[in-house]
Amino acid sequence: MDRNMTDISRPDPAERQIKSGFVALIGRPNVGKSTLMNHLIGQKIAITSRKPQTTRNRIQTVYNSERGQIVFLDTPGIHKAKNKLGEYMVYAAESTIRDVDAVLWLVEPDSYIGAGEKHIAAMLAKSKLPVILVINKIDRVRKAQIGPAMDQYRGLCPFEDIIPVSAKLGRNLDTLLDTLFRYLPYGPRFFDEDTITDQPVRQIAAEMIREKALRSLGDEVPHGIAVTIESMKTRPDGRMTDIEASIVCERESHKGIIIGKSGAMLKKIGSEARPDIEQLLETKVNLKLWVKVRRNWRDSDILMKNYGYDKKELK
Repeated sequence: MDRNMTDISRPDPAERQIKSGFVALIGRPNVGKSTLMNHLIGQKIAITSRKPQTTRNRIQTVYNSERGQIVFLDTPGIHKAKNKLGEYMVYAAESTIRDVDAVLWLVEPDSYIGAGEKHIAAMLAKSKLPVILVINKIDRVRKAQIGPAMDQYRGLCPFEDIIPVSAKLGRNLDTLLDTLFRYLPYGPRFFDEDTITDQPVRQIAAEMIREKALRSLGDEVPHGIAVTIESMKTRPDGRMTDIEASIVCERESHKGIIIGKSGAMLKKIGSEARPDIEQLLETKVNLKLWVKVRRNWRDSDILMKNYGYDKKELK
């Protein structure tokens, strides 16, 4: 991650008493990390779906207030990798905690603790970082279930605090922010106050298309797709942006599913992605989608790099 995107060598005297720092969001797949981050910064940057491993890359966003600045790093869910893409995702998540000031570990309100949680706890114990355990999705369980879940996790890792929240409904997020600021160091803002994310607009647009594909397709196909923006051009009057994008899959049979009967599925993905991209770009969007087959791209270093999954970019 780059802490030098803005010049911080001469901080404004008025900002000497503010706090600022980098905070990693980690956890197993589908615990709500991206939903939480989007709610905290008040804008949709990371895509969400009910399918595991929706987030594939590390995404950096910036929260600003009078108290200071928090740079959140949303990470892929930590899981047992089955291919090179999976290895990349786990590396992106685990390498993030090397250079942050605090960690938010998201879990669900379940008193059962599996091998995945134990692996994360052992990793965090070695880091010596302030760790705040976030019990997410409290809107899905009875209040009586939250306490036992908190008790179970207390024995795993030395937490600075344990905070139950509902990222989906925005419950208790003010308490979470108050707690985070307590553990961040004093210092100047790392980014300008109008900075929201380090993600290029083309990458965000590609992810918005992938999100709609994840939500529309069955369980098998989404894990093997990627989206690339082939071209993005705003017309001279600034009112319309023409975008051509490709949905990449691994099998011819998957291509047929993505296109659908008479192109219905591809049209559905495009029509659902278009409003989000229009809101992002603040223009009307003419979106054209294509489908390409690249066999076993998730095990190809070259293709993974072409689709934006490059380990060198994480260092």
